[in-house]
Amino acid sequence: LKDQALSLVEQQKSTWETAARNYHAIYRLQTRTFDFGHFQIIAQFNAERIRSSAAKTDATSIAARPCFLCLENLPAEQKGILFQNKYLILANPYPIFHQHLTISKTEHTPQEIYPHFADMLDLSRNLPGFTIFYNGPQCGASAPDHFHFQAVKKAELPVEKEFEILENKYAETLFQNEKTKVIAVENYLRRMIAFISDDKNEIRENFEKINKASGIQNGEEPMMNILCNFENEKWRVIFFPRGKQRPSHFFETGEKQIIVSPAAVEMGGILVLPRENDF
Repeated sequence: LKDQALSLVEQQKSTWETAARNYHAIYRLQTRTFDFGHFQIIAQFNAERIRSSAAKTDATSIAARPCFLCLENLPAEQKGILFQNKYLILANPYPIFHQHLTISKTEHTPQEIYPHFADMLDLSRNLPGFTIFYNGPQCGASAPDHFHFQAVKKAELPVEKEFEILENKYAETLFQNEKTKVIAVENYLRRMIAFISDDKNEIRENFEKINKASGIQNGEEPMMNILCNFENEKWRVIFFPRGKQRPSHFFETGEKQIIVSPAAVEMGGILVLPRENDF
């Protein structure tokens, strides 16, 4: 499946003008790196991501537009790979990375992780070398009405390169047995909890605890972003709990405004800025 996914991205770049243009533009993206000692934040100027960063995700706006992940609304040039007869693996036409996948359900289902968490584990196992990520409906998902994951090549995000030093020097161990370790990190400009385990059921049980502890508010799931990969017969799942959808700077006007809509990529250490003056 991994080889098919990589081939799909290359095929789409060669046959779909939108994808070709935007993947080629990645080579010209400007970046700046901010060093905080034991971790880094990379700012990326990416004008094509304005669709996601500034997307209106309120119920009225969503109801007024066709769903761009539904099969009947996909561009004619867009091709996909079926997974488990319920997901379609697609090349993201507005990428942040050289290999950037969107993995959407074939049916129109709201963005909600709890009933799909086991699928995330299965996907990561079937896509070694990729990190699967999930954005909550109020945590960066530009299509909160249609369930989807995204995926990028492993170690593209700074948090993955930094994870070992975080685990060994800056993390608090919350729980550990023969199969599973749960850690928490605070000294990182954002807080995170991570599971490392070779037992799928134990990960699911711990996820249920996290989900219940975070609490459902106004009938909606706890706000969070999730990163997941599978390597050396173990899963690593990183949770970033969230308090709000967008920072106060997003809602300012004039020079005080910064268009940034943090999602899993930003929590992972890459701050995507679609306006050059913000960058």
